[in-house]
Amino acid sequence: MNGTTQDISLINLIIGFTVIIIPITIFLYYRVRMVKDLIISSLRMVVQLSLVAIYLEWIFKLNNAWLNSAWVIIMVLISAGTSVKRIKVSARTFFIPFSLSVLFALVIIDGFFLGLVIRLDYIFDARYFIPISGMILGNSLNHNIVGLSSYFDSFKQRKELYYFVLTNSGSQKLAIRPFIQEALVKGLNPLLAGMSVMGLISLPGMMTGQILGGASPATAIKYQIMIMIAIFAGCVLSLMLSLWYANLKIFDKYGNVKEM
Repeated sequence: MNGTTQDISLINLIIGFTVIIIPITIFLYYRVRMVKDLIISSLRMVVQLSLVAIYLEWIFKLNNAWLNSAWVIIMVLISAGTSVKRIKVSARTFFIPFSLSVLFALVIIDGFFLGLVIRLDYIFDARYFIPISGMILGNSLNHNIVGLSSYFDSFKQRKELYYFVLTNSGSQKLAIRPFIQEALVKGLNPLLAGMSVMGLISLPGMMTGQILGGASPATAIKYQIMIMIAIFAGCVLSLMLSLWYANLKIFDKYGNVKEM
């Protein structure tokens, strides 16, 4: 295999964008009010990725540990801010704890994966550190939003179950256990489903990227297996830490559920 990837010219990139006519046509026909959102999201994606491409060219060239770490911390803060916004909870109360939860999980998983599995001489190597951190953060964001939304919604809709178990058991840990179980199941089930059919239905993104970049399928598969395990562990850890902190904020000192 050669180590080059077929480039896409600007004209071909524009041609590729014409496929967006298909979803736009369907939305217009069924009067689905998503055309504006689709166009705005697509334009934002192009602008943001173009800026990131320019920045990453520079950051990869410098390959400085402090600069690489600063970039990852910015991604963590954006992830926490998006979670707070999507879950619709108080930013003042939850932004910093959610940021710390994700950052703590990321430090553990990155340290294990990059330091012990890949065994990089330079653990902050931008070619590994930034993309792998980004994959863990992106997946953690999606599954945290689903899991935490389920957790908060459950307490809004089923307080009676919590008080019933609390009254009969006298243990708050037992009373919140069904809600944590549900949050973990709803938050992580899609990831488990994707892992269970990986390689049968589709080739995952990291593996495809490495193959297109010239790596052998065997090497790409080993990286994909390890990154999926790292992503799953990171998602579980960040979601669990976020749930633990949420418990400190949604109950008063008597164990009653606060108004949310």
